[in-house]
Amino acid sequence: MPHLKMTDMNKTYGATKALTSCRIELFPGELHVIMGANGSGKSTLCKILAGSVKPDSGTITLDGRKVDISDPKAARNLGVSIFYQELSLSRNRTVAENILAKDLPTRAGFVDVKAVMAQAAQAFAPFKEVAGDGFDLSARVGDLRPDQRQLVEIAKAFAGDADIFIFDEPTSALDRAQTEAFFKELDRRKAEGAAIVFISHRMEEVFEIGDRVTVIRDGESVSSASLADTTRDRIVAEMVGGESNTGVFADPPQAPAPGKVRLALQDLSSRRLRDVSLTLHAGEILGLGGLHGQGQSDLLRALFGLEPTTGDVLLDGTPIALHSPRRAIRGGFGYISGDRQTEGAITGRSIFENVVPIHLFKSRQHILRRKTLQADVDRVLQILATRHGGTGLPISSLSGGNQQKVIISRWLMDDTEVLLLDDPTKGIDLKTKLELFELIRSLADKGMAILLYTSEDAELLANSDRILVFNNGRIVRELAGADRTRLMLTRAAFEAA
Repeated sequence: MPHLKMTDMNKTYGATKALTSCRIELFPGELHVIMGANGSGKSTLCKILAGSVKPDSGTITLDGRKVDISDPKAARNLGVSIFYQELSLSRNRTVAENILAKDLPTRAGFVDVKAVMAQAAQAFAPFKEVAGDGFDLSARVGDLRPDQRQLVEIAKAFAGDADIFIFDEPTSALDRAQTEAFFKELDRRKAEGAAIVFISHRMEEVFEIGDRVTVIRDGESVSSASLADTTRDRIVAEMVGGESNTGVFADPPQAPAPGKVRLALQDLSSRRLRDVSLTLHAGEILGLGGLHGQGQSDLLRALFGLEPTTGDVLLDGTPIALHSPRRAIRGGFGYISGDRQTEGAITGRSIFENVVPIHLFKSRQHILRRKTLQADVDRVLQILATRHGGTGLPISSLSGGNQQKVIISRWLMDDTEVLLLDDPTKGIDLKTKLELFELIRSLADKGMAILLYTSEDAELLANSDRILVFNNGRIVRELAGADRTRLMLTRAAFEAA
């Protein structure tokens, strides 16, 4: 008998049908994966279960008894806990306060600080050894790295007495060691009888940790099966409504004939970088590999003027000082972060306003003339096949994948010489990833020089012409030609610093 069952769930937002007769069953001691393209309805289904979205119709039963989950408090009272893809943490509060935010212990009407620290330490214990440098329960969450914030959100979901857990893209910012610690805790919770919902776009971890999978397409649950009885290609075909053609997982590309050297670094160093030297050619996609947090993102941020550096940077053979993002942008650099909520999207603003700011800066325009720019905005959004209901709508009305397309499009309004991609497809579905990597390749084919970091090795191998492997802030290996294999990448990633 299912521990929880959702049947005929329907939800509309205006003219958009988010869910249509969707259903799912959760069993004790089972990890149930939900897969689907961005905007397919999987997050909406989970938010209904967590009480943050109210369905138009449908039935939820818990151990055979019909229940009404009217709000998050009702969900928590029924033993439901959720990890949100877009983190729900308070940046100005401590790690400990965030972990126990749902039920802070008090004493005599005041927060019991000693109890908060003790209970938070217990909740975070499974992840203590993989949290990394600079982590402390008393630290302000806003001062943590993205991977550390994600671990705090996971610990927050586990804190309390829930027996139904919902995880929406929980590993998107984690390295392998952190992911393994998380999976170990999931296995422990399963052994205790918990029912777990797991949303992920990473096929390898889906088959590693999952028991069953439900595929949702266009708001409808189209299949549900044991993961032992299905395949990656079948799941992708069900997600997109046709045969799988996932170029994201293709063999490494044939490296093009190198163009002129567009970017050269000589002994570039910073707080996290150590004597990084490299060349990047026009028309080339140069991948940055290695374990998470080994300096790849630091290099991209340094080149965009976000971190102070020493050493030499040459653009087309001419030395350039990248002391600020303004200088980098005027020099022809573009930067796209996977953390679109804090470093990409201009929240509260329209799609149009999210596309044009770089163009306005480069052209030194101080007045926004919508009629003059509308055609160019429509053009770049169409290049990316961005799904939207009008450029006047807020960017928050779009799915995560389409938000990222909007952010990328701002760099296509004008010429960009060097594009810095910092895990640009994080949290994006397979179909949209394929579209984005096809676009990235087309930009390289037109002569753009691209530096690419992605936390998924399969993506890096399939879309990079060469790969520079980082360890402890320095380059330890270059992989080119036949050396671009998963074995060689993994081996190089673990070389001694």
